[in-house]
Amino acid sequence: MLRIDRDGMVLDPRVRARRFGTLERGAMEVVNGIIVHQTGGATAQSTFNSYQKSLFGAHFLVDKDGTVYQTASLYKRTNHVGLLRSRCLARHSCAPAELKALHKAAPRTENRIEQRKSFPDRFPANRDSIGIELVGEYKPNPDFGKVRGADEFVYVPVTVDQNSTLRWLVSELRATLKVAAEEVYRHPVVSFKTSSEAVSASW
Repeated sequence: MLRIDRDGMVLDPRVRARRFGTLERGAMEVVNGIIVHQTGGATAQSTFNSYQKSLFGAHFLVDKDGTVYQTASLYKRTNHVGLLRSRCLARHSCAPAELKALHKAAPRTENRIEQRKSFPDRFPANRDSIGIELVGEYKPNPDFGKVRGADEFVYVPVTVDQNSTLRWLVSELRATLKVAAEEVYRHPVVSFKTSSEAVSASW
């Protein structure tokens, strides 16, 4: 289990503190999930540069060599999830009235419906999840416009070192924060994101 100081920062030699107050949005009372992302940029420094002025970011950043940085307090919310997908649609468990409301709903409408729910009736959101970013850029997808449903961009594969660190970090966070194994997700599962994001991540 991880040791966490009074400010929500991990005390472990494997975790380097690079806290950005710009990312922190207020107190997080409970953690129900962990969301794994890829940055879209090729270096950790490019992410740090964006974090200096951005309102969006995660609690941890894992560089391509496996180095892990903590970029926000575990006691604070960050904007890392985006618009929530419907959990009942994903699980084929919607009640008839809800299914009707969600049928062909725009992402923002779907998100509004989900945000009114309590966990576990919805996926973990900004207010109750830890975000882990893996450094990894995306490139133009040669199938875009040729194959139906192909995303415009595809993310590069996660490195072996990143996956090794990710397995350790997710395991420690789950044990420390009492997060169920089934509540760890790739970003596109819970939100409207490019489908290849973190597709090669393993934990």
